[in-house]
Amino acid sequence: MIQALSIRNFAIIEKLDVEFDKGMTVLTGETGAGKSIIIDAVGLLAGGRGSQHFIRTGADKAVLQGSFVLPKGNVSFTLLDELGIDHDDHEIILQREIHRNGRNVCRVNSMLVNIQTLKRIGETLVDIHGQNEHQELMQPEKHIFMLDEYANGQIATKLEAYKQSYEAYSKLKKAVDKRRANEKEWAQRLDMLKFQVNEIEDAQLQHGEEEKLNSERDRLNNFQKINESLNRSFSALAGDDEISGALDSVGEAMNALASIEDLDSEFKELSGNVNSAFYALQDASQGISRQIDLLEWDDNRLNEIEKRLATIQELKHKYGDSEDQVISYFEKISKELAEMEENELSDSDVENDLMKKQQDLWTRGIELSKIRKSCSKDLVKAIHKQLADLYMEKTVFEVRFSEPKKNTFYRNGIDQLEFYIQPNPGEEMRPLAKIASGGELSRIMLALKMIFSRTQGVTSIIFDEVDTGVSGRVAQAIAEKISDISRESQVLCITHLPQVAAMSDHHYFIAKHVSGGRTETTLAKLTAQHRIDEIARMLAGAEITKLAKQHAKELLDLGEKAKSK
Repeated sequence: MIQALSIRNFAIIEKLDVEFDKGMTVLTGETGAGKSIIIDAVGLLAGGRGSQHFIRTGADKAVLQGSFVLPKGNVSFTLLDELGIDHDDHEIILQREIHRNGRNVCRVNSMLVNIQTLKRIGETLVDIHGQNEHQELMQPEKHIFMLDEYANGQIATKLEAYKQSYEAYSKLKKAVDKRRANEKEWAQRLDMLKFQVNEIEDAQLQHGEEEKLNSERDRLNNFQKINESLNRSFSALAGDDEISGALDSVGEAMNALASIEDLDSEFKELSGNVNSAFYALQDASQGISRQIDLLEWDDNRLNEIEKRLATIQELKHKYGDSEDQVISYFEKISKELAEMEENELSDSDVENDLMKKQQDLWTRGIELSKIRKSCSKDLVKAIHKQLADLYMEKTVFEVRFSEPKKNTFYRNGIDQLEFYIQPNPGEEMRPLAKIASGGELSRIMLALKMIFSRTQGVTSIIFDEVDTGVSGRVAQAIAEKISDISRESQVLCITHLPQVAAMSDHHYFIAKHVSGGRTETTLAKLTAQHRIDEIARMLAGAEITKLAKQHAKELLDLGEKAKSK
């Protein structure tokens, strides 16, 4: 459950800290006071889409933090282990910062994570159900996911196996269709890739090879100049048989200074400088000598270098502006060629392989369909039971499956289905999305949530004004149903209905006021007497009468009796 929530500079909330308890908590207040803003904050903590528009005017960032306490062995901890996030046995802390420049900083137990990871974890912690979820009921294509959510325990393994088969089948079918569409283009592309791969592979191009070859070519092209310069410099330094070189002269100077270096510190410094110069010239002379010994003219080698550079230049002209680009292109086309050659089977082999995968997929699809149809019957019974509690006992609910088309596959199976209802006896069964009213949608979604809450394992469920469009005894039934759900999971509920507020275990009042020219939202937990006053306000409006307070107290007493049952 959500144990604590901290909000800073979020929308019209400057600072808010609140602790929640088990059971059913309601949040009430005047329209526009910021009730839904608190739910938005929880939604963002759970990985919802953020925006700089959430940041309070004048602030650089909005900061949200939530502490979630969970039973040992909860699925959330299994996910944290999978993601390598440290945790203890009972608590998870989510943090999120939304910056004015659009940057998001998300943490789970102080470890930085991305939005996708935060969302994966958040989905296991909290389930937010708002008026927008009614839209899912209005979209028939979403109904199959609702059924699968109900049937998850029975269908999960087979659905995953089907999806893997579907991916393998789709990949092969796409390759086959592409090949069939233009066999000539396929063959031309295959031949071209083979030629290019062989050409680059035969060249055995190496990183940095061109630079080394250019350097060697320059030495060979300037052989005479290099030879003359090395010999002249060596003669100048080392001399020859008839003329002494610079080394001898410097050596004489070094010996002369060495005889007087102990007489004066300046002489010693001069002696050291000449010493250094002598040994530096000696090293240079030896190096020049080695280069002269290594110097060799090879006309054949120059031709080899020119041919190799011409080959590299031709490869660059065709495949890239540099050696690295040519090598990168080679790696890319080698991968493409390998994939094409893998699929380059004979026509009969391709067809047989595709038919085998198609038959396997169809078999798996039929198995999925059987499970769905079986589970749909159980779902219908469960929904009828819940709807009866919500004063829709005469409503008939059905899950209708379209006849599967042979070898027509979807990512989630071969089924297409839609929810149908008959609100009143004697009327025709029609698609739920076309005839359900707002109040009916609220109750049907609540019935589904009541059923799913026992199988999802989510420890916190949030209802954001799901009681819109109902009143009277239906409102009371919805209140009792939400209270029932709170026995399985912690429930936070934003409501305008006094009946729902009266069924809660904890009641918070949200108010909006202006301070220093700025609008701020505050949250306060109501005492028993304040609950009576707030429910009376919800009943009577602006003027709270004595009768309204009596009615409010009566609602609270009835709520306690209903919960005790």
